[in-house]
Amino acid sequence: MSIPQTGGGPIEREEQLAEFLAAGCKPRSDWRIGTEHEKFGYCKDTLKPLPYDGPRSVRAMLEGLRDRYGWQPVFEQDNIIGLVKGGANISLEPGGQLELSGAPVETIHQTCDEVNEHLREVRDVAETIGAGFIGLGAAPIWRHEDMPMMPKGRYRLMTDYMDKVGTHGKQMMYRTCTVQVNLDFASEADMVKKLRVALSLQPVATALFANSPFFEGKPTGFKSWRSRIWRDLDPSRTGMLPFVFEDGMGFQRYVDYALDVPMYFVYRDGRYINALGQSFRDFLRGELPALPGEKPTLSDWADHLTTIFPEARIKKFIEMRGADGGPWRRLCALPALWVGLMYDDSALDAAWDLAKNWDAETREAWRVQASIHALQAEVGGRKMQDLAREVVAIAEAGLKARARKGAGGMVPDETHFLNPLRESVETGRVPADELLEKYHGEWNGDLTRIYAEYSY
Repeated sequence: MSIPQTGGGPIEREEQLAEFLAAGCKPRSDWRIGTEHEKFGYCKDTLKPLPYDGPRSVRAMLEGLRDRYGWQPVFEQDNIIGLVKGGANISLEPGGQLELSGAPVETIHQTCDEVNEHLREVRDVAETIGAGFIGLGAAPIWRHEDMPMMPKGRYRLMTDYMDKVGTHGKQMMYRTCTVQVNLDFASEADMVKKLRVALSLQPVATALFANSPFFEGKPTGFKSWRSRIWRDLDPSRTGMLPFVFEDGMGFQRYVDYALDVPMYFVYRDGRYINALGQSFRDFLRGELPALPGEKPTLSDWADHLTTIFPEARIKKFIEMRGADGGPWRRLCALPALWVGLMYDDSALDAAWDLAKNWDAETREAWRVQASIHALQAEVGGRKMQDLAREVVAIAEAGLKARARKGAGGMVPDETHFLNPLRESVETGRVPADELLEKYHGEWNGDLTRIYAEYSY
């Protein structure tokens, strides 16, 4: 989740809210790729999650990355809660999951180099304190009472609120991890088309990256339990956004939706002020109960946008949010998939052709079935494996058309980053299938073995 935003000064006209989003429009030459991924840290001897404080802790990890690799610390009160360097940042999820929000770069080669460097740094520091890190969509063994809470004010507020609006919110906060990619748009029309494709095909990413079949020590019956969690979190701020597919969709329509999402907080002078359930519309009128008489800034608006969690969302870019956290090589496959679909016009057209005739019920059915069955899902007589094969082929064609070279020109394009996905669509197997096979086979139901075999 985000660190405090710096969106700008006072909001004097409501039109500034849509203008804030529209300011993200960029010419194709300026389009970039930003990859984010989360992972669970744990103590190697006990397999318990890392606490915030102590010699073997989240704080020790952040301080080690600062001291060894030149990251600059971010503090909340007196607690180090993040790091920044070169356009990238490292932040903490509520249960201590470590998130890299990568710098905006031009190619998948660069984003993959960044991921690789980050994981090497994390492993180096972790080994010195007896910690490990693992990429999964959901914590396989831990229970809520096992989880530490990071010293971030927004998480204290959100934790108290989650049980009032859904049944799985605290599970999402403390015991899930994702990988996502952030991509640019050229215009309002380009944003609308990309957002429609992103929402429609997000279940394909959920299926291909399904990697959370276990929770609290046993199989759940879902190959992506992380995806299942999102369906009962808070309906006001999650889901597939049917309005995006209606006539009149644009920046203002997204603003109207975001204004109807209840607030969590307002950030002032290093503190998170409780605004749970309050209205940003009231804030615009200077009638927010949490700050009576005060009107918001664009930074407040930017913060509010980070508290909205649909399957794909807009800030000044589009975030693809449907994939489980996973093994090292798949962290580069996720941006390759979406860049291939989104950054070539012919590929984007072909991707939209796959989904443009689906109704809201069909899109939701794909979302549900992907979380349960991954590539074995089926909707309306169509198999997810076949749909995913077409999607990956379109992405491959898009990456070939981009023809962005790597390795000093020795690698002609970015298509090799799709290799794990090509393997999945041919075999029908995703990471969750491999994990379940091991659980029922050589592990003999012992989930503790997942840490030694699947850690970074």
